Amino acid sequence: MISFIKKLVLEAGIICLEGQKNLTFHDLEFKSTKDIVTEIDKKVEAFLVKAILARYPDHGVLGEEYGAVQAESEFRWIIDPIDGTTSFVHRLPFYSISIALEKAGELVLGVVYAPALNQLFYAEKGNGAFVGDTPIHVSKTRELDNAVMATGFACLRAGLENNNLPIFNEIVPKLRDIRRFGSAALDLCYTALGSLDGFWEMNLNVYDIAAGIVILKEAGGVITDFTGGRQFPEKGIAAANKDLHNELIRILTKYCAL
Repeated sequence: MISFIKKLVLEAGIICLEGQKNLTFHDLEFKSTKDIVTEIDKKVEAFLVKAILARYPDHGVLGEEYGAVQAESEFRWIIDPIDGTTSFVHRLPFYSISIALEKAGELVLGVVYAPALNQLFYAEKGNGAFVGDTPIHVSKTRELDNAVMATGFACLRAGLENNNLPIFNEIVPKLRDIRRFGSAALDLCYTALGSLDGFWEMNLNVYDIAAGIVILKEAGGVITDFTGGRQFPEKGIAAANKDLHNELIRILTKYCAL
């Protein structure tokens, strides 16, 4: 399965690259005032779903744009055709295609591809995580003041009164620095790679993080909700190596009611 999905996501990347070059205002739709979807999002998802179901017709699919294709199967594919649509629309490189496979409710495969950066991350449960052909592992950073982390603001895009701003204001002064890429899938992959030391966010959906979860875990990372539990993304998401994750949770747990 992993070889098939790697090949498929590279083909989807070509659609993204061509679509981004030729994107016009007429290709945009607005789910809300700040939440954009493009015709390319829809085109990529339709391409991926068609190819996956042609190969695995008895599997289920959950996609961001078209929702669920139900099947009486223990397998479900979870797809985000363009994670980071705002970057895509503004011709920035930090967007990705994210595909995960769930078996009997457990995530077992994840592939994340950033076409404009030509970075392909992938992992299968029990087989490690990779970028290209290179094995990857989370950083060994142990103190927050040596850490570079990422976060996002899907909560602000959704207009939530309880949002990430107070958390941001508490955590950032404790860090070496912060980065903001706009794709949760890439944030998780860069944490798996060790380029970032950690990531937290709230108000995400399962298709934003499913593939990144597999990659991060296989790279030795820890991922939980803001309380240290398993109710993510509903109660927020916190990802890092073991030492930094403990530090993050000490801060985030007081915000778990948000």
